[in-house]
Amino acid sequence: MNAIPYTPIGVIRSPFTAPAGMPIQSVAAKGVAGVIELDPTYQDGLQDLEGFSHLFLLYHFHLVRRSPSLVVTPFLDDQPHGVFATRSPQRPNPLGLSVVRLVRVEGTQVYIEDIDVVDGTPLLDIKPYVPDFDVRVATGIGWFAQRLDQVDHVRADQRFC
Repeated sequence: MNAIPYTPIGVIRSPFTAPAGMPIQSVAAKGVAGVIELDPTYQDGLQDLEGFSHLFLLYHFHLVRRSPSLVVTPFLDDQPHGVFATRSPQRPNPLGLSVVRLVRVEGTQVYIEDIDVVDGTPLLDIKPYVPDFDVRVATGIGWFAQRLDQVDHVRADQRFC
């Protein structure tokens, strides 16, 4: 297959200067404030965004320095799993996805909360979160079922950097 190049549309600002110690999912980052600094080239794309309460952020895990691994031990478990059964940043394509709460838009600055991303992370895209499109009733969540109660207190470490 051919490579697919992407160009960041902006950068995500957060209080997290390194992965170690930060929340591992946005649900565990309630109230943590951040800002998207959008490249001015894309400002017109923010039109009508303020009508949404939540956003999907797609970003590049820029601090991942290890080669991709198809089997990883995720933050929420001490057992290895196939990378596609985890949310590990050590992936064939180091892409991240977070659901954040939109606070406001001011020019090219998008103020958000519930951010679980390292400061300076390159942003690839923003999409509106629409519950009628995006919420599904899950009948199975695999190994996560035994670990969901840990998401609020487990924090990232340096294992993937």
